[in-house]
Amino acid sequence: MEAVTSPVASDVVVVGIAAAGAASGADADQGASAAPVVVAPGLEGEATAALATLARSVGAATKVGSTTRVPAPAGVPGGSVVLVGLGEAGDEISDETLRRAAGAAARACRGLGSALVLLDAERAEAVALGAGLGSFRPAKVTAKDGVNNNDDDEVGPDALRVFTGEGSTDAVSRGDTIAQCVGLARDLVNTPPNLLFPGSFADRAAELGREAGLEVEVLDETALTAGGFGGILAVGGGSSRGPRLVRLTHRGGEGRPTVALVGKGVTFDTGGISIKPAAGMEQMTMDMGGAAAVVATVILAARLGLDVTVVATVPMAENMPSATAYRPGDVLTMYGGTTVEVQNTDAEGRLILADAIVRACEDSPSHLIDTATLTGAQMVALGKRTPGVMGTEDFRDRVSELSRSVGEGGWSMPLPEELRDGLDSEVADLTNVTPHRWGGMLSAGLFLREFVANGVDWAHIDVAGPAYNDGAPEGYLPKGATGVPVRTMLAVLEDIAAQG
Repeated sequence: MEAVTSPVASDVVVVGIAAAGAASGADADQGASAAPVVVAPGLEGEATAALATLARSVGAATKVGSTTRVPAPAGVPGGSVVLVGLGEAGDEISDETLRRAAGAAARACRGLGSALVLLDAERAEAVALGAGLGSFRPAKVTAKDGVNNNDDDEVGPDALRVFTGEGSTDAVSRGDTIAQCVGLARDLVNTPPNLLFPGSFADRAAELGREAGLEVEVLDETALTAGGFGGILAVGGGSSRGPRLVRLTHRGGEGRPTVALVGKGVTFDTGGISIKPAAGMEQMTMDMGGAAAVVATVILAARLGLDVTVVATVPMAENMPSATAYRPGDVLTMYGGTTVEVQNTDAEGRLILADAIVRACEDSPSHLIDTATLTGAQMVALGKRTPGVMGTEDFRDRVSELSRSVGEGGWSMPLPEELRDGLDSEVADLTNVTPHRWGGMLSAGLFLREFVANGVDWAHIDVAGPAYNDGAPEGYLPKGATGVPVRTMLAVLEDIAAQG
């Protein structure tokens, strides 16, 4: 991605259009609609007027993210133009609208050569981020080329240029960096489970961490056994590919806050002995979406040089049924000594998270965020685009607000005390599920709360739906892995760095 201070010749030029409202004068008498308002900083008035006329003549849609490709009129430095909708002209164009529009436009430019994006020079970061997210290149596995082959019609523009005018080009660089790290999380989630399993995931995370200058620690099955990580070992015990625990640390300055990030890394989830239905099980390759987001976020913290210490603790396991798998009825001794009665082996994510949370709290963080594709109940309660955020009330609300500010839509959810009794066990300290199906997302949050150290501001982000888009691409969201909640966690880290 390149920042440009003047409109340079490109194969395709992206401009915005917004609905202008009702026509007036002769056009109104003839029933014609008003020409849309063209948003194209850097272009002369004659060029924008020609684009407005052209947009009206072809009936270009102005709905946010809609795209229409037309020939470039005189004065536009390209062979064609992608008109992207920005909504109503009278409405304030938000950063999220710019991100969605830029993402949709970048996807529409696939296979068209170089693209120049003219949307908002003063908010170039939002434009660059949206365009970068929208031009994400999904990896493929082919017989000819192996992993990471990309067909021409699957990639973004050959060169992506974002117009900044007299604004700072650093904004484009920052937007591009964030988009790259979100893309990293997406690639990890999209990798097939025969290629991304606990050992290979740990190796990849460690490699990425060292490249970013992070401190790296990897615990294999032997080290996990010696350390007493009963939850991770139980969940990973049914697989021939043993579990791992990866720790990646970015150091801020002396005396700066320490923030712990924990992400669920179940590289494939069959449900174990409590096996899932076959239909749709192939999507369980995304059950390490929380881990991927955490790995990407700590790398992003390093690349942006955030002045806050970030410690990522990432448990990785494959939940498989076998003669060595853990069973309903087992009692596990977790890291730290809490015992848990297993009533359902498909409630495995909370078990590996519990071990990791206790370990993360040993670093005495001021704040802890865990994230996971944890419960189907999240989608029942909030749908597929809205993460549920639970935890310490003030910090929960802070995380939710920041999540909404970056367009990831986090929503605060309660942890009702009346649900806590359902986690009591007659043979252990806790059970891993309640005896009823009510409030499943909230009960999972209550379970995790038991493992958070006193005094730590904590937030749990359930992204069971938002981490993976099984529908058509929309805005800057591709089909498949979305990278949610990387940008939420980045916003929280920057807020803590600024305010504590």
